This record gives sequence, C-alpha cells and structure tokens, in this order.
Amino acid sequence: MALTINKSIQDRLSDADLAAWREIPSAIISDELNRAATMVAAIKPLVPGTTFAAQALTAQVMVGDNAPLHHGVLEAWPGCAIVIDARGHLDTAVWGGVLTYMAKARGVAAVIVDGAIRDVAELRDSGIAIYCRGAVPNGPHKGFGGSVNVPIQCGGTPVDPGDLLVGDDDGIVVIRPAQMDGLLDRAKARIAHEEEVLREIDAGKSTVEITGIKSPEKFG
Repeated sequence: MALTINKSIQDRLSDADLAAWREIPSAIISDELNRAATMVAAIKPLVPGTTFAAQALTAQVMVGDNAPLHHGVLEAWPGCAIVIDARGHLDTAVWGGVLTYMAKARGVAAVIVDGAIRDVAELRDSGIAIYCRGAVPNGPHKGFGGSVNVPIQCGGTPVDPGDLLVGDDDGIVVIRPAQMDGLLDRAKARIAHEEEVLREIDAGKSTVEITGIKSPEKFG
C-alpha cells in the first residue's frame, strides 16, 4: 500500500470558536444531532477530566504500522486533533512518547487513536488530550503505508479532514461542517432547558411529570 500525504485543511475555526465549543458537553451535542455521530464507548480519554474541541487532521494506517503518522504530524497545525484509524488493533501500539513529543511541539490539542498507544505515563503528562481503545508495550513497524488527510472512520464514526471533534469524559462526538449552522445556539438552549428541569425537580416535580412520559396502564 502506498503512502499518500494530502495537505491539511485551510478553513480553520478561530480560537474563540473552539473555546465556545469546549464549553458544550459531548452528550448535549449528541442529543442535538439525534444521538448520532458519536464514537463508540471503547474510545476513552487517557486522563479523566480531559476536554477538547478541535478540527481533524485524519490518518489511516495499516495494522501495526505508524510510518504515516510520522509524516502526518508534520501537517499538524496548532490546536488540531490528529484522528487515527488504526483498524481497532490492540496488540501493537501505533502512537507513543516520541510522536507525542513532536505533536506537542506542533501545538496539537488532541490525539484520537482507534487502536493502541504506549508510553502511557509520558502521554498523561503531555498536556495533549489523548483518547484511544487501549495500551500495550509492543511498538509499531514502518513500511506498509497509509494515508493522511483523507476520509476515515474512527470509533465507528466517519471523520473527514476539518470536521470538528468535541471530547470529554463521556467520549467524542464528530460535527460535520454542514451540521454547524445554528448547532451551538441549539446546544446552549438545551443546556438552559436541562438547568430548568433541575429547578423543577428542586421545586418538587418528578421527571415523569416534567418529561411527559406516558403513564403505566396499571400499577402492580
């Protein structure tokens, strides 16, 4: 398989836009997107409490091969998320301390690996939001090839270069450019609605009353 490197996207969100998205929980965004565009539960943060919002630099690698990632990190821009389709393989790490050190120098905000990482202690201390399926000591080989900045899947969800990813302890949601219009305002409105629900609970109402869930036909 040949190694293909495409240039990174140039249409980038501002720091202020990304900061606004970091304030929105992934669950709220998922609800607004009809519970879709969310990566599978296996993709979790390496450090609890991690949050990020960043546009995607994508990479697809063959099982156990990380040569494309060494090239791909050179395409990274400050604040981006490197999103890696490593085929869900857990027996060989494709991302570790050396690449993380380079990514930090490039200003990368997040790395998401649909596969395994290693050098966990170094990655935890890096300040980069790291999400993955698992960790293993076995290192990668180099030479099978792959692609950078192409449409991929990660955690069962399609990701295109430039898509916006928002991550927290619940996981990661992927927002496509066509979904952006009005989404942030709707998410803020949903947060306000949920805050009102909590106030109604404090006032003595039940969630059955508030949500209008259908009453049971009979009580046992």
